[in-house]
Amino acid sequence: MAEQIITGAYTTNLNRQGPAGGPAILFIHGSGPGANGWSNWQLALPALGERWDCLAPDLVGFGDSQHPDPPPNDIRRWMRVWVDQMLALLDTLGVGQVDLVGNSMGGAVALHLLLEAPQRFRRVVLMGAIGAPCRLTPELDRLWGFYDDPSPALLAQAIRWFVYDDAFVRDRLDEIVRIRYAAAMRADVRRSYTAMFPAPRQTHLDALIVPDAALRRIEQPVLLIHGRDDAIVPVDTSYYLLNRLPNAELHVIGRCSHWTQIEHSQRFHQLVRAFLGE
Repeated sequence: MAEQIITGAYTTNLNRQGPAGGPAILFIHGSGPGANGWSNWQLALPALGERWDCLAPDLVGFGDSQHPDPPPNDIRRWMRVWVDQMLALLDTLGVGQVDLVGNSMGGAVALHLLLEAPQRFRRVVLMGAIGAPCRLTPELDRLWGFYDDPSPALLAQAIRWFVYDDAFVRDRLDEIVRIRYAAAMRADVRRSYTAMFPAPRQTHLDALIVPDAALRRIEQPVLLIHGRDDAIVPVDTSYYLLNRLPNAELHVIGRCSHWTQIEHSQRFHQLVRAFLGE
């Protein structure tokens, strides 16, 4: 169920499922065109909402959360907005400490939250996360440059990159593209997205790197989950984080690209339940 929440300077669209007042998980989505909290976590919320109060907001500049006008013109300024937004959301909901799950660019947001307010987070799951040194893949360059030449055909191609096996989405591809393309082509969504990821796009990956000295001071237990065949964010990024986060473990899933939480949803849910302590 989605609701609009005032979070500091912005309004946040929040997808929420599970028992309020109990242990909570904050889910942070990634950055593909048309992405939002529900598109990333539509399988996780009902699966994990049986036990946890699952909070899956749209980041400012995505989905039905507020779109600044004019938007920030630098990815670090966007990161400042997102960190403030997530902390304000927890404050508004009266949630003290939560577990944290970040996907792709949401993993970088999660890492920055750990640096700024470590007392608010208990355990952390990072899935295909950026925030470590990472080369810009051609696939990610096309995703972040989607509005250079937007089309349903390009979006369909991009969705295939998110999975290892095309057959996984073949029967649903037209419907996924229809929904995601309509969301992506909203004027406010387009304005925000093009402000986030102008060329050259390697600079945005570099700007979101968390320094080694900061990573080594993150004390929370961290579960890294990554598709071995990730075409968007190479699995090397998780190995990098594994070697620097003091209390980290890594689970690599074969025959899996970037959509671990969808392509291997049951395994993903099992790993998260076990790690967070059902």
